[in-house]
Amino acid sequence: MISEDYKLTVIRADKLDFDVRQQMSEIFAEGFTQWLGYFSKDKNIIAKAFAHMFVLDQFYVAVEGNKIAGMAACTDCRTLALKLNKKELRKHLGFLKGSIAGVVLKKEFENPFKNPPLETGSIELVGTATEFRGKGVASQIIRYIIRNTIYRTYLIEEVADTNTPAMNLYKKLGFEEYRRKPVPQKRAEKIGINNFIALKYIK
Repeated sequence: MISEDYKLTVIRADKLDFDVRQQMSEIFAEGFTQWLGYFSKDKNIIAKAFAHMFVLDQFYVAVEGNKIAGMAACTDCRTLALKLNKKELRKHLGFLKGSIAGVVLKKEFENPFKNPPLETGSIELVGTATEFRGKGVASQIIRYIIRNTIYRTYLIEEVADTNTPAMNLYKKLGFEEYRRKPVPQKRAEKIGINNFIALKYIK
């Protein structure tokens, strides 16, 4: 049951007067552990390795005191929300895995839309800190983004069809499915996902 009355301050990440990168990266590491397990099974190492990559003026965070409760990026579909630094990755993951991460994840994370539509924002990297889950944090951030940014249409790309809580949340907020991309069978069996779903919200 999502609590609608647990209110947090939502603010753009670069407007805070304390360093948010490590906490954001811990949320990222928690949410993407299954994808990043090759590079390290230790979530703390993953968090340190990727703390550098957040483009803070593209992120909105929910804050309670000095704690980051959750985050989401909103870009214009052209600007990157993440920028990887190979030196930082090698420092924390070792030369070989850091180099591989720099190549493989660059394709995944630094991949803006081709010919994006006008007046369209892309909501990305939605995540909630473990201790704040179930309190409506992600919905507060997304509602804030929709109210306080200039776009007419908002896209959320590549939600796994098995991620029922996320799908329920986005549909509750008024997003509708507009594309379904099947996962090749061998990969589907390996990762346990059959389709990646893209959703759209129009003001």
